[in-house]
Amino acid sequence: MPSAPHPPRPGGAAMFSRIAPRYDLLNGLLSLGLDRVWRRRAAAALPERCPRVLDLAAGTGDQAIADLRARPGGRVDAVDPSPEMLDRARRKAADAGLSSISFQVAAAEGLPFDDAVFDAATCAFGVRNFEDRPRALRELRRVLRPQARLVVLELTRPRAPVFRGLHALYCHSAVPLAGRILAGDARAYRYLDRSVAAFDAHRFRGTMEAAGFGNVRVNPLTFGAVTVFTGERVTP
Repeated sequence: MPSAPHPPRPGGAAMFSRIAPRYDLLNGLLSLGLDRVWRRRAAAALPERCPRVLDLAAGTGDQAIADLRARPGGRVDAVDPSPEMLDRARRKAADAGLSSISFQVAAAEGLPFDDAVFDAATCAFGVRNFEDRPRALRELRRVLRPQARLVVLELTRPRAPVFRGLHALYCHSAVPLAGRILAGDARAYRYLDRSVAAFDAHRFRGTMEAAGFGNVRVNPLTFGAVTVFTGERVTP
């Protein structure tokens, strides 16, 4: 049965609502245009057959659209705690002529869906921001069918020292500066730097396994600047 609504933390949805108007522009610029490539790689990790997909932390809809294009013929439920982000996602899907995406405002820790209704789920650049990561993953497991696949795309620190140092410098200096100039909100992009630094890929793999996902795989991309995690819902 659907979980009780879980209100997002004040600094979460509110922050993303503030930067929604410039979110796509900054994503493209700060990733040097690679964000769409990464999203396509995540969508390609979906099972060949997945009639109904959940896209969690959907933001402005890019991952939901990538999912639908990678697996046409199905439907995607896009969920995000920020109404402003989802408004942009709706317009983007309408402009692309995609009617098989539905949108709902909700927090990851309290999903408004029955048990075992999704064939797969994606979450791009969202798990760092969850208020309660283990609870959100347990919710994902609850709404997925047995053996359904979860695909998580997340920003990570490269492991090689030279790339790790350059990446840290870029995130600490260039990213907040761009946020201040283009979005008028350096604070939100300083948060991005801190959240990436605090996110540990190895620990997250363990969190997925503890939440009930098996066959967890970790695939670093672009020297480890992003990572694709996949896992399958384990049947008790």
